[in-house]
Amino acid sequence: MKPDAPTAMRQLIAQIRETLPFDAPQAQVCQGPCEGCSMKLLDYLDSELSGWEQRLDQGERPGLAELSQLARTARRVHRVLQKNGLLDG
Repeated sequence: MKPDAPTAMRQLIAQIRETLPFDAPQAQVCQGPCEGCSMKLLDYLDSELSGWEQRLDQGERPGLAELSQLARTARRVHRVLQKNGLLDG
């Protein structure tokens, strides 16, 4: 059985937080080659996730478009972090 939209969004947020190095120190994030500012991308994505967590806590129900947009954004950030050597390929 598929989860409802708020549950699916919370699961997606948890998966993104587990996968990406939000807690990595700045010295680690800002080393080596840079194909885009990893620190700024992580900050941006963290603010998006926090915003959605707050909206979900207030009872907002995301649609499929919002779920897809967040997943797409996270994939793009993941790809840049891989290019910058922060994540294993």
